[in-house]
Amino acid sequence: MTSHTTSAAPRRASTAERLDIARALLLAPFGLDESHLSHALAEIRAHRVDDADLYFQYTRSEGWSLEEGIVKTGSFSIDQGVGVRAVSGEKTAFAYSDDISAAALLDAAHTVRTISASGKAGRARVATQKIASSRNLYAATDPIATLDSTAKVALLETVEQRARAKDPRIVQVMAGLASEYDVVLVARADGTLAADVRPLVRLSLTVIAEQKGRREMGSAGGGGRFGLAYFDDALISEYVDQAVHGALVNLDARPAPAGEMSVVLGPGWPGILLHEAVGHGLEGDFNRKGASAFSGRIGERVAAPGVTVLDDGTIAARRGSLNIDDEGHVSQRNVLIEDGILRGYLQDALNARLMGVPATGNGRRESYAHIPMPRMTNTYMLAGDKEPAEIVASLERGLYATNFGGGQVDITSGKFVFSASEAYWVEKGKVLYPVKGATIIGSGPECLQRVRLIGNDLRLDTGVGTCGKEGQSVPVGVGQPTLRIDGLTVGGTV
Repeated sequence: MTSHTTSAAPRRASTAERLDIARALLLAPFGLDESHLSHALAEIRAHRVDDADLYFQYTRSEGWSLEEGIVKTGSFSIDQGVGVRAVSGEKTAFAYSDDISAAALLDAAHTVRTISASGKAGRARVATQKIASSRNLYAATDPIATLDSTAKVALLETVEQRARAKDPRIVQVMAGLASEYDVVLVARADGTLAADVRPLVRLSLTVIAEQKGRREMGSAGGGGRFGLAYFDDALISEYVDQAVHGALVNLDARPAPAGEMSVVLGPGWPGILLHEAVGHGLEGDFNRKGASAFSGRIGERVAAPGVTVLDDGTIAARRGSLNIDDEGHVSQRNVLIEDGILRGYLQDALNARLMGVPATGNGRRESYAHIPMPRMTNTYMLAGDKEPAEIVASLERGLYATNFGGGQVDITSGKFVFSASEAYWVEKGKVLYPVKGATIIGSGPECLQRVRLIGNDLRLDTGVGTCGKEGQSVPVGVGQPTLRIDGLTVGGTV
């Protein structure tokens, strides 16, 4: 796997230090301590429930955007609150408040405990507190404070100037810089207390190139869980090169041929196809309800030999990584498909309990105002043994897609549609010309069965992914090596 690293990385905080930060931000200012959390949970458990938790969150966010050579917008926001949940069987009761106080906590506890199926009140012993184990994958940095405002504006101006200087055909540049400092504290009914301090940054760049009245766009960017010093001179140049290259390639692109054909997918971001076509179908809620094309198929062959797919929330500093998930469980490296055989699903606490399996550290939520559900972290396919050039050369007649735009999937059928933002037409092993307007259509389960060649060049994306599910968005990562997949339908314009 390739990644960009910077020297003098900040020291990563210990579990105890993260808990201290969370207490200082989320409890102490409101006159709360752990005894208030235990009391609220005991109130919920006084009516019989299977599970309950409190999720406190403090989020400070900042964004800057540049267009037409000017930093036009700057935004800054602080949000904080608590979500209170009770679970009984398959039913979930949830209440949240942006008022963090003992009274609000008890009000929410009384509201959600009515979910109890029996409705019988009783006494609940306060569970003995235990500190959850957690990873140590990133520093407890406030990334907003890692550069001053002048430096942030200068960074965006540098991006813009370099993009315009790269080629006279670049007529428009848009760049954005986002930073987030997120602190969470989770208290569970079993006495577990867990905390995380999550930095997140992202630099994005879009350029528009014009030639003979034709306009085309190219984009690039990246980020992860660190400070803004990550975006050094070399990385800015890399993003500029990628965005400008994408736009200029498409200026010369011809209409994409259509039909069923073999497709070679480039490494890195094209793993978004894997994320949509396979990843969502392996989330525990869909499989518990029998709604996924992969339901009830553990131990069966679902992919070609050599296909191994992981969801790994433990990769240091990655956008999709977590020290703990949003239910207080330690993040894990989960093998979903091993050499083509389905090994497991992604689980949050509720679905794991109902399916009789362990939670996998994949309980995630957009914020304190949302309930958790099983979600991906960093989802990728392991490398094979083929040289990328050999894979492209194996194409008799087909598409070589190196970058993707948007896509969508139907979980029940597994069918997906993706648009390629940078792609090339290949005949007899030779890349002939760029094409545009190509959409790739297929079925996730069938697509995995038709993987024929797997490259030795596994790459993760640069740190730009956001995943949507049931109205909630969370940061994720994707990745894959170069792949050849046979029998995909390409929708084009000729």
